[in-house]
Order: sequence, then structure tokens, then C-alpha cells
Amino acid sequence: MTTADDTFRTVLDAVRSIAPTLRENAARADREGWIPDENIELLEKAGVFGIAVPARFGGTDLPAAQQTAVVDEVARACGSTGWVTSVWITTAWMATLYPDRTQEEAFAAGRVRMSGGFTPSGTLVPTEGGYLLSGSWRFNTGVRGAQWNVCAALVEHEDGRFEDLYPLVPTSDLTIGDDWDVFGAAGTGSVTSSAENVFVPAHRVIGAEAYESATRDRWNADVKGRNYHLLSYILAVSTSVFTGLAKAALDTFVAKAPGKGIAYSNWTEQNQHPHLQVQLAVAANKIAASETLQASFVALLQEQADEGRPLTVEEKARIRGQIAYIVQTTKEAADLLYTLSPASTILRSGALQRIQRDILALSAHGLMAPVANFEVQGRVLLGLEPGNDYL
Repeated sequence: MTTADDTFRTVLDAVRSIAPTLRENAARADREGWIPDENIELLEKAGVFGIAVPARFGGTDLPAAQQTAVVDEVARACGSTGWVTSVWITTAWMATLYPDRTQEEAFAAGRVRMSGGFTPSGTLVPTEGGYLLSGSWRFNTGVRGAQWNVCAALVEHEDGRFEDLYPLVPTSDLTIGDDWDVFGAAGTGSVTSSAENVFVPAHRVIGAEAYESATRDRWNADVKGRNYHLLSYILAVSTSVFTGLAKAALDTFVAKAPGKGIAYSNWTEQNQHPHLQVQLAVAANKIAASETLQASFVALLQEQADEGRPLTVEEKARIRGQIAYIVQTTKEAADLLYTLSPASTILRSGALQRIQRDILALSAHGLMAPVANFEVQGRVLLGLEPGNDYL
């Protein structure tokens, strides 16, 4: 076993050891609209927030497949904590695409929590030495507990052309709202953040070249193994939240099945009913198929990074479609398990109803929603242009 594998096993075992506490705190996160500080502290001690941080800054720099496994395990204990963790980890990796000076600032403390998004709902106005940033960013997952945030924004050039840019801003420069009131994934605390004429130095701003990890002026610009395709990488790691939640639904159902009958029937033991047995197997296999599919495109991402080549349009489109399939299929598995459950499942004290709400809410995320992602893959399979700028 390599040193990297040893590190991965240590982190994964640490997450598994704190999983009972994360699971116990899940209802509180759902109720309070944010994950408890205890969860953050436990994940920090487990080394989770360093798994995408380069070794030169004190991180453990795990490959994508190991990152997805860690996120899966966190989400299996608490979906909201898993989603926030995936954002903090992947945005920390995104920070490695910025110039050296920015990386040194962002990773000064080693392990770091970073949030952000890709919707350019802000504006950048050029000024001496950088830009003035103004705008608001909705659904800003993790910003409440992050030290840095990527605030996607538009800049208008002198020729009238608009360009998407991605300034990295200390969260202390942002105003954090209190407007998160949702039916699922409530613990993510994805509030609105805003900025008004916040100065951003030029070295903390990158452009669309980040999608291909083609940014320069950084020590790792030509390093093989970690320069993933930006959007594919982020979505791949985020997909682990869906597999983790689906496995949590299966865990919960199986644990509760013994000793329960089927109401208003002669079945005193529901786990003896053939229909339940068959449907349970279907749900388990939907989850297993999703994991296998995820492993295949994560391996493709790693291969691309190891070889130092860009993904083809066909590969990007396939990954998008396969991610959509996982979102859809894990949601179907959770729904199937919920449907097989007794009426008492509706009690808020139970875990399965929260798991189902979380996976349903997260499946509506703009970049995860099946319809748009399937469309991209289908268009490319037909020999058409993707018809989507976020590729």
C-alpha cells in the first residue's frame, strides 16, 4: 500500500468513526438550517478538509476517486454535511488553478474551507490593481463556514464584450444573508451572500480557461495528476452525495425492517413478503449500478489528468449524462425504499423521510438536474453541438 493509500485509509476510517455523531446531528442540522459546529470540528480533525489541498501547503492531495469515497461516507451519515463537504473540498481544489500568489494566500493555514458557484450574478468593474466586485449569489452552499468564496461575476470590456470571471474573495468581505428556508437539504445553509464595491486584486481573478485547468502563472500548471476538467471534477465529487444518501436510505430501511408487519393485512413480518424482497433487491442494485458508473467516469477524469490532456467534447457530454443518470437512479432507489416503508416513516424523528427529502432537493440543483444533462449527452450522441456553455 502506498503512502497516499495509507493517508486515504486513515481519513476514511476517521470519518467512519465520527459517522454516528454526524448521523445523530442530522436532524438538528435539518431543523436549524445549518450543520452543527461539532460536525465541522470532527471533520477537521479527521483531515477531510485537506484531501484536495496540495501537499506543499500541508494538504494530503488525494486523487479524485479517494475524494469521492470520503464524501460518500460523510453523506451516508448526513446528507447536508456531505453536500457542504463536497463544496468545500472541490472549491479548495479549484483554488489550485489560481496564480501562486493567490494559492499562498488562500492556503496559508493549510487545510481550508472554500465555497462558491458558477452563476455570474455579480459584476466586476476594472480599477487600479484589480476590480471592484458587487452582486449577490443565491444558494451559496457552505459560505457560512468558509474562509474564502468564489464569486462568479461578469466584466464588460471596452469593446462591449462580456466575460465570465471567477474572483476568489475572503468571506469576511461578504455580507451573509439569512434566507435559507427549504424542505430538503436544509442543513446546507445555502444562504445568499452579497458584495458591494469589494476590491479584488487582479491575481485573485481567473477566467474561463479554468474549465480546462489551463490557467498559468502557477507552480502546478503543468503538473500531471491533479489538473482535472473543472466542471466534470466538481460534479463527479458532488455525485458522491447522492450515492451516500441512497446507501443511507438502504441502511435505514434494512435496520428497521425486522419485526414490522404490513398494516391492514395478514402479514405479521413484512420482510417475509416476496414483493418487499424483490423491490429491496432492485433498490440495492440501483445503488450499486450508480457506484459502478461513477467509478468509471472518475477513472476517466484521473486518466485525463495523469496524461495531461483535455477531455473531448464527447467525454464531457458522457460524464454529464452519466451524472444525471446517477442522480435519477439514486433518487428512484430512495423513493422505492420510502414507498416500501410503513406510515410511521413520515415522523420527523425518523431518518428515512429526511434522507428522501435531501436527495429530492439536491436533484433539483441546476448542474445536477437530469433533464439538462441528458440533453447534452443526447445531442452529442446524435452528432449535434452540445448546446450548453457549461461544459
